[in-house]
Amino acid sequence: MEIGIFVVGLLAGVMSGLFGIGGGIVMVPALIAFFGMEMLNANATSLAAMLLPVGVLGVITYYKAGLINLKESLWIALGLFAGSFGGAELATRVDVSLLSKLYALFLLYVAVGYLNIPALISKLRKNEVKPADVSGEHVTRAFWLYIAVGLFAGVIAGMFGKGGGIVIVPMLIKFFRYDAKAATATSLAALQLPVGLPSVLVYAHEGYFNFMYAGLMALGIVGGVVLGSKLALNLPTAVFRKVYAVFLLGVATYMVYKYI
Repeated sequence: MEIGIFVVGLLAGVMSGLFGIGGGIVMVPALIAFFGMEMLNANATSLAAMLLPVGVLGVITYYKAGLINLKESLWIALGLFAGSFGGAELATRVDVSLLSKLYALFLLYVAVGYLNIPALISKLRKNEVKPADVSGEHVTRAFWLYIAVGLFAGVIAGMFGKGGGIVIVPMLIKFFRYDAKAATATSLAALQLPVGLPSVLVYAHEGYFNFMYAGLMALGIVGGVVLGSKLALNLPTAVFRKVYAVFLLGVATYMVYKYI
């Protein structure tokens, strides 16, 4: 079983480095499906595994490539820290079924945009496609907007045991016109601070936590995130966005299946 937990962490690390997510989107479903954990225990263990800067090697790789905006990532991290407490409190007290469905709809909306569905329909009708707007000039906005992004992502992270990057990356691309790789890098940097500590403390206080599993997954994440970040740097931006869109569709499908 210990090897299996380590492998889950390794896969989560690859996804974290590739898409700038915390890895919980892999760890939570795996802990529930393959190791029989209840959702709140899985959430707590996943968040605890991401407390240490397990993705720092991936951040270094992205930083050397000039893709990280450190100041904006720090504002996002501040929002994450505050939001994770509220998310964990909600998770331990309310039925999260409705929010899960809304979350899935949000992911579907973002994924459809990344896949450029209107262009695909146009191709079928006219047999031609306009070039997709795969990147734009980054727009610097007020600091509180970055905190707001982190706050929303932190609530989602606290409720569902995810690092928050699954929300941060799409929002940076959609509303701040980040390049997909820069969004991934900046999100991953924000997640290296112990932003999930408030939610872990809430879960631990309620009796939801598995220290051994968290440690094994953290070890796996360290190795996997390096591979994931190197894969991301070698993918063309247009391909990267489509791969990420397919990933989001998979996550959304899982969320709908899980909570309907």
